[in-house]
Amino acid sequence: MTHPMEGLIRDDYNVDGVQAITRHLIEHGTFQFPTLSSGLFSAALAQSQDLEYTGYQNVWVRDNIHIAHHFHVLGEHDRAVRAVSAITQFQHTQRGKLRDIIVGKANPQNVMLRPHIRFDGDKLSEVSEQWAHAQNDAIGCWLWLASKLAREGHWQPTGDDIKLLSNFVQYLEAVRFWEDEDSGHWEEARKIEASSIGAATAGLTALRDYFLTMASAQMPLGATKSFIDQTCRRAEGLIEHGHAALKAILPSECVQDDPAKRRRYDSALLFLIYPLQIVDGEMAETIVTDVATQLLGPFGVRRYLGDSYWCADYKKLLDPANRTVDVSEDMSARDRLLQPGGEAQWCIFDPILSVIHGLRYQQTGDTGQLELQTQHLNRSLRQLTGEDTSFPSLRCPESYYRENGIWGPNDITPLLWTQANLRLALHFMEQSLLGPGKVAVP
Repeated sequence: MTHPMEGLIRDDYNVDGVQAITRHLIEHGTFQFPTLSSGLFSAALAQSQDLEYTGYQNVWVRDNIHIAHHFHVLGEHDRAVRAVSAITQFQHTQRGKLRDIIVGKANPQNVMLRPHIRFDGDKLSEVSEQWAHAQNDAIGCWLWLASKLAREGHWQPTGDDIKLLSNFVQYLEAVRFWEDEDSGHWEEARKIEASSIGAATAGLTALRDYFLTMASAQMPLGATKSFIDQTCRRAEGLIEHGHAALKAILPSECVQDDPAKRRRYDSALLFLIYPLQIVDGEMAETIVTDVATQLLGPFGVRRYLGDSYWCADYKKLLDPANRTVDVSEDMSARDRLLQPGGEAQWCIFDPILSVIHGLRYQQTGDTGQLELQTQHLNRSLRQLTGEDTSFPSLRCPESYYRENGIWGPNDITPLLWTQANLRLALHFMEQSLLGPGKVAVP
């Protein structure tokens, strides 16, 4: 069966062709982002009541930041600000947890005592279910976008918000994020992960830069110059720790001696290149090459080698109650289900690879980068659901997995994070076609 995008996909695009694809997908509902009453977004849009087992109706800090950032890039700053403001409002409810960890009253090894990174997006309240809340990357991403929006004048934080941002700097210092074992992007077994360290470093860098601009302007009520200076000094020291740790770990994700933790390749490292822009130059090229040579598959991109989440025949091997549970304390049972080559292939990465190559083309004029940008955009478009699935056509899956030997989208379709990344890939392709050197990197 012919894929519904084949008539629009090209090996050589012009601006009109990219705009036609974007219009077509908008008209067919691909880029729907239903907003909760708070301004936040559920992780996925369940197509039926039967899929509530996934838990993806909840809000994840990480996903929401990537979605909000995509709106910011597209110039829809109000939607980005509303999401960041709502996350900040929830973070205020976590101040007791912050305080207890900062003063040493609570043990951060008990992850439920850490700030929660998955919560009820309507009520802005905690979800009582046990979860892997040790995720420094999510905190770093929120600090990064919140500080970025504030520095650019889109978001006006209150004095209490400023104090909260500063408290999170103290929190990252208290858990020693540069050597803290966290569950990271994939919410799995805890280890010292470059992708989490990089995200936290990016967040601290953006916060420091914002606070420095605040020191030379009118400060919010309740924020003194000494408070701002002290926060900047603390952040600066932590940024140095972060970069030193990245230098020691990259291009690997984890270099710990324990073979169950050590990991050479992980696609989460791509986010350090874009959108976080904390890694560039030769190291960025190495990471992109690693993903392309080690993790790229015919249907998508593996998160990492040996990934058992949505592995082959996942729905036959696990009942709904056990498919999306917290496995961060013990992954052995799920990992035993993985067959060689049976890792799911995700759809959030090809769009980011397309953006990365597009930005390189815009900066260098290297037509080889434009070709790679086009290839990864086309892979992203072919990942959209066709008419041969149980989902509506032209939806963005979380991943493709193998069931009875046949590859198809998993139940988390559409995933809003994938939608946001695809929309960015189309945006940057259009920008590239305006010519290199004409576009500022957002």
